[in-house]
Amino acid sequence: MNSPRLFHSVAVFFLLLLGTAACAGGVAALNQWMESDTDAQMQRTADRPIPTGKIATGSAFVLGWLLCLGGLAVLFRLGGPLIVGGPDGFRLPVERLAALFALLTIVAYLACYTPAKRRSRWSVELGAVAGAFPPLIGWAAAENSVGPLGWVLFGVLFFWQIPHFMAVAWTHRRDYARVNFPFLPVRDTEGGRVARWALLNTLALVAVSALPYFLGAATAAYLAVTLLLGAWFVARAAAFLRAETRDAAARKLFLASILWLPLQLAALVADRLIFY
Repeated sequence: MNSPRLFHSVAVFFLLLLGTAACAGGVAALNQWMESDTDAQMQRTADRPIPTGKIATGSAFVLGWLLCLGGLAVLFRLGGPLIVGGPDGFRLPVERLAALFALLTIVAYLACYTPAKRRSRWSVELGAVAGAFPPLIGWAAAENSVGPLGWVLFGVLFFWQIPHFMAVAWTHRRDYARVNFPFLPVRDTEGGRVARWALLNTLALVAVSALPYFLGAATAAYLAVTLLLGAWFVARAAAFLRAETRDAAARKLFLASILWLPLQLAALVADRLIFY
């Protein structure tokens, strides 16, 4: 498997960061605009700008869309005339493929995840799809296509979000129950199903994280680090199963998720830089 280029130019790299950050900021603003009523009722979100009156709802709406559209415009126009596909294949400028993934992120988050939070137990999984698109934005901007390793990163971000959010939602389950969000931690008051779902997705996460080695895109050193980090993360998820320590274990699982992701991605980057 070919090694991905670091970036095509410094200017393209920073425009990629700018466009992606603008889209992310715009989605966050629009999400808070859409959820300002429930945010005001929950302790963990009551101090956000709209519930506290620091920003008017109309201003958040306008700012959110300006950021999203501006970010998409930057991603659509950045870079040179790189082409996806072979001479006889489907041809699309790479910068437009990056913009397409950014657009999918915006649509999935605002049109699927945010409304589903009020209606569906599966809203977290829908949100995980939206949250897993950003690595593909960067991959599309750096490569002529999204290869297997790019989709592995998508899988890593998808499965990572489930135990991460199960820990968050269990800790704040009373807040979510107050606004009738039908999350699994709200429906499962004992927490057994929540913990099992978190553990299952953590195991899937470790398996997906090991794929670069089996795809020939990483070395045995990366695999060893992956298994060590994975064993630690799985242990934290397994501890969440014990009912007598579930609240404390949820907080430890959340902290573990925050540490695991940058360590795992750093291991992959270091492996690629050193050995490829």
